[in-house]
Amino acid sequence: MTSLLPDTAPDFDQPIAVLKHCHGRIRKQMATLDKLLAHLPEFGADEQARQAARAVLNYFEKAAHLHHEDEEQDLIPMLRAVAQGEDAATLQALAPVILQDHKDMDALWQDLHEQLSAIAEGHAATLSASAVQRFSQRYSSHMEREEGTMAPMALRLFSPEQMAQLGKAMQARRGIGQPAGQAAGAASPAASVVGQAVADLRKDYGQASLNENDVMDDPMLQFTQWFEQALKAEVNEPNAMSVATVAANGRPSSRIVLVKQFDERGFTWYTNYDSRKGQELEDNQYAALLFFWSELERQVRIEGRVERTSSEESDRYFRSRPLKSRLSAIASHQSAPIGSRAELEQNYEAVARQAGDDPARPGNWGGFRLVPERLEFWQGRRSRFHDRIVYERQEDGSWTRQRLQP
Repeated sequence: MTSLLPDTAPDFDQPIAVLKHCHGRIRKQMATLDKLLAHLPEFGADEQARQAARAVLNYFEKAAHLHHEDEEQDLIPMLRAVAQGEDAATLQALAPVILQDHKDMDALWQDLHEQLSAIAEGHAATLSASAVQRFSQRYSSHMEREEGTMAPMALRLFSPEQMAQLGKAMQARRGIGQPAGQAAGAASPAASVVGQAVADLRKDYGQASLNENDVMDDPMLQFTQWFEQALKAEVNEPNAMSVATVAANGRPSSRIVLVKQFDERGFTWYTNYDSRKGQELEDNQYAALLFFWSELERQVRIEGRVERTSSEESDRYFRSRPLKSRLSAIASHQSAPIGSRAELEQNYEAVARQAGDDPARPGNWGGFRLVPERLEFWQGRRSRFHDRIVYERQEDGSWTRQRLQP
């Protein structure tokens, strides 16, 4: 199962790595287009083809233009401000080519958009091989130019402060982080309008259905099937899940973590045992997980008892992590207050100097595994008349399943 789980995207404190990660996602979309070309003549616009078309549409409609804007509005102007000599001459020749590439790729995308939309809706089963080839070739050469010249130039020329500036601009473009709020009690003139707009937000689901006669007898096999489909659909962070715990005083809390393994034993993630969730699980060993895959209009709710993984499992996973992630786990007293970011980074530097290249796993860091007792599979349907199939574990270890009303 572990081999299904994708690598986590880099943080925005490494903006060039984020740009390269975007290129990796674009290449995956190109591979999906190639597979779709081979799939359609034999199988037509079946569910697999429709999911593939939706995945490509979702990426290039929502994400690709942000990548272009990162370059046009931030990366290229910042490079022009610092490049000198040969770098400036290279940039002067390359920047107009990059900008023209963006226009050409947008035009080529329009040729594909209509065809993919028809496939996604099941109305057509044809895709132009020449259109795919032109689009893929232009994108591939474009990315090679950037990776061979612009990315290395930025890594050479930008100071840490400039890298931070680029990363913040990229975050803001994606709506990550919130603007500072107003003083308490000071309502925005547009507050009532915004509030009504939120109330009116509504998306009618209708991509698929879920029938109790079609699902598998074992809910873990059903989950695996859905997870594999989420991967194929290029769902954003398919392994992200909400973990809800309850403190000794009865107050719940939740947070997003990444599942690192799932199998017949349950769902495993890793954390600091002294963190808030760790302390709450000491007081109450029951928790709930939630996976939400909006691109597929699906969610999976999971409830059960939580146990710690063995020391051997925790050691094995800890050693598999990148060195900086291991050092961070040692340096951070997760959930404990600290005076400033600078103090946190000083702790990290101190640990990095002392720990060496192969630090041991700290005793207060390791895995939790939720052993499921109840799993509910939810598929969005039109007019909020959703499909819900719930599995419940019996005393003998078998599973029952039934439909719930939406």
